[in-house]
Amino acid sequence: MCLVALAWDIHPRYRAIVVANRDEYHARTAAPVAPWPDAPHLLAGRDLQAGGTWFALDRQRRFGLITNYRERARPRRSAPTRGRLIVDYLASASGPERFLADLADDTPGYAGFNLLLADEHELWYASNRSDRYARALERGVHGLSNHTLDTPWPKLARLRDTLQDWVTAAADDPAPLWRALDDRRRADPGSLPNTGIGAEWEHILSAPFVMHAEYGTRCSSVLLLGRDGSVDFEERSFDAAGLQSGCARWHAAPGEWPHATH
Repeated sequence: MCLVALAWDIHPRYRAIVVANRDEYHARTAAPVAPWPDAPHLLAGRDLQAGGTWFALDRQRRFGLITNYRERARPRRSAPTRGRLIVDYLASASGPERFLADLADDTPGYAGFNLLLADEHELWYASNRSDRYARALERGVHGLSNHTLDTPWPKLARLRDTLQDWVTAAADDPAPLWRALDDRRRADPGSLPNTGIGAEWEHILSAPFVMHAEYGTRCSSVLLLGRDGSVDFEERSFDAAGLQSGCARWHAAPGEWPHATH
């Protein structure tokens, strides 16, 4: 993912609400969210180049998502793929705290990442580019893009504020969340960070929904995890012109494994 807002344990109906956009090169192939044939406990999209994922849920309603940390340095060719971190977490029997502690010694070998991992009880954040590697998060609304947690980039502030308003209103219709993910307005250039990629690309990437012929928003996702164990997980895919090219919807009643809906 490249833009995430997450509400944790503050909505009367939902234990967790995740709204997110994934930005990637249009030429890099990916499969839409679905159970994996070789890991049927996972419900996730899949990067078909490296084999990992950016966002996944398992049968126990644990989930994980990852964003890259934007930095000038190129990652080493031999660096392990960050997309395996979520897969490895959901394949383990560990909670977020234990998994991140076991991972700590290996994190210098990875390119920069931000990781959010949750189980039924806890939500943890970790980054190998943060002064504090890992910490548990309190109840509330959190935001993440390609810097550390809650860095107030304009597009992140827009999405997080929309989610905060939605939760405060105890809303149930996710339409405002989808509209916020589809916001294609770029920010005022004077309000943007300098992450070393040049002013033109800072401006291109400043919209919540990124539009560019080579690189842009490939999919948008909304996950609603009910306090009763229900699941609603929808992913909308987009082509290089920003037109919707697919939609995958998954639903589960409490205690069930999600099934595709139309």
